[in-house]
Amino acid sequence: MPDFLPLGISSSVSNALQKGSIVKPTPIQGKAIPAILNGKDLIAQSQTGTGKTLAFVLPILEKVNRDTEYIQALIVTPTRELAIQITDEIEKLIKHMDGINVLAVYGGKDVDKQLNKLKNNIQIVVGTPGRLLDHIRRETIQLDKASFLVLDEADQMLHIGFLVEVEEIIKQTPNSRQTLLFSATIPAEIKKLAKKHMNEPEYLQIEKTQGPAVNVKQVAIHTIDRAKQGTLIHLIETHRPFLAVIFCRTKRRVSKLYDVLKINGFTCDELHGDLSQAKRELVMKRFRDAEFQLLIATDIAARGLDIDGVTHVFNYDIPQDAESYVHRIGRTGRAGMKGLAITLYSSADRPTLDLIEKELDITIQKQTTGKIEKKRDNDKNKGARSTTNSHDSKTDKSHQSRKTHKPQKNNSNQKAERKTTRKQKASSSSISLNSPSKGNGRANRSKNRRTR
Repeated sequence: MPDFLPLGISSSVSNALQKGSIVKPTPIQGKAIPAILNGKDLIAQSQTGTGKTLAFVLPILEKVNRDTEYIQALIVTPTRELAIQITDEIEKLIKHMDGINVLAVYGGKDVDKQLNKLKNNIQIVVGTPGRLLDHIRRETIQLDKASFLVLDEADQMLHIGFLVEVEEIIKQTPNSRQTLLFSATIPAEIKKLAKKHMNEPEYLQIEKTQGPAVNVKQVAIHTIDRAKQGTLIHLIETHRPFLAVIFCRTKRRVSKLYDVLKINGFTCDELHGDLSQAKRELVMKRFRDAEFQLLIATDIAARGLDIDGVTHVFNYDIPQDAESYVHRIGRTGRAGMKGLAITLYSSADRPTLDLIEKELDITIQKQTTGKIEKKRDNDKNKGARSTTNSHDSKTDKSHQSRKTHKPQKNNSNQKAERKTTRKQKASSSSISLNSPSKGNGRANRSKNRRTR
C-alpha cells in the first residue's frame, strides 16, 4: 500500500498520520507534496474533500525550522471555520513535535488573547484576511521572513471580495517566499493574481471536471415550498442519516426549519452568520462529536466543513449555481466514503437545476413527491391492515418501533457510542432512496393513533 514516506515525508510525521488513521495519500497529496518539497510555487486545482489541506501542511511541517522565533508560514483562508479546521489539523500533527507552534488569527476572537499567543515562538499562522491586516497594521505580526505563503480556497476569497486585502498581505512577505495556491476553480482574476505574485508555478489539476464526487449519489425531488417541511421530515425518517447537513437559502429559513425539526423530535442545531463566533465554534464541535444528528446551515458552512460521518446532504433550498452545488454536496462522501445528496426543487427552480446539470455535465436522478406520497400511503394502509389482524400485538410493536426510531436524548454513553462508531456507521449507512426504511417514523405515529 502506498504511504507518505516515498513522497519525502519523515517517519515522525508519517507516524503521526497513522495515529489519525491516515495511511494512504490522496491523488492531490501524491502530486503536490513532492513539488512543494522541491521548493516550487504551485497552483493546485482540486475540489473539496480531496485532502488538499494535508497536501500543503505536511511539506511545511517538514521544512519549518524549529529553532527560529519568527513566522515562517502564513496560511490565508476565506472563513473563520476553515482557519479553525486547518489549525486543528496542524495541532494534531505537532502534538508530539517539540518546537513547532501554530496560531489561528480570525475575527470574532479576543484580540488580546491572540496578542499574548503571538509573544510565544509561533512558526505557523493561519488566518482570515481582515484580522491578518489588523495585526499587520498593529505591527504585531511580521511577515518579512516568511518562507511559505498559502492561499487556500482562493476562488472563495475572490467571491467574498477579499482579493484587495490578499494583495496587501502578499506585499508584506518577501519575494523569496514559496507561494502555494489551492482552489476548486481558477477564474480569470485568480489567474491574474497568480501571474503577478507567483514565480513560474507548477499547475496541478486532479479532476478535469470539477463536479461532485462519484461516490455521492444525487437525487432531485420536485415539490412545492409549502410541502418542503413535510417532504424533508419524511426523507429524514426514511433514510435515517447518521449525520446530515441541511442547507437553506437564508438565515431566517434556517432558524424556522430548525424550530420545526426540533419540535418534531429530531436532535439538531443551526449554523449561520448571526451567531457569535463562540456559539458557532460550539455548534461545530458538538456536530463533529456527533452530539446531534442534523445541522441546518446557510452556505457559510459549505466551505471547509470537513467532518467524518456526514452521510447525507439535503438541499432544502436549491443552490444558486453549480459551484455552490458542488461545495454543498461535498460535505458528504468524504475520504472515499459513500454519501447521498438530495435536492428539493420547485417548478420555478427547474431552470437553475438544469443549469447546474449543464455546467457540471451531469444528469441528476429526478423524482416527484407523488412517489413519496404513494409510498407513505402504502405504509399507512399496510399498518392499518396489520392493526386489524392483531390489535394488541401491533400496539406493543408500534410503541417499541417508535421508541427505537425516535431520536434519543444525548447522554454520556450515547455520545461515546457515536464517537467510537462514527466512521463504521458512516461507511455502512444506507443511502438508497428507493429502499424503504423499517420502522418509518410517520407510519408508526399513524399506527399508534389507530391502535389507541
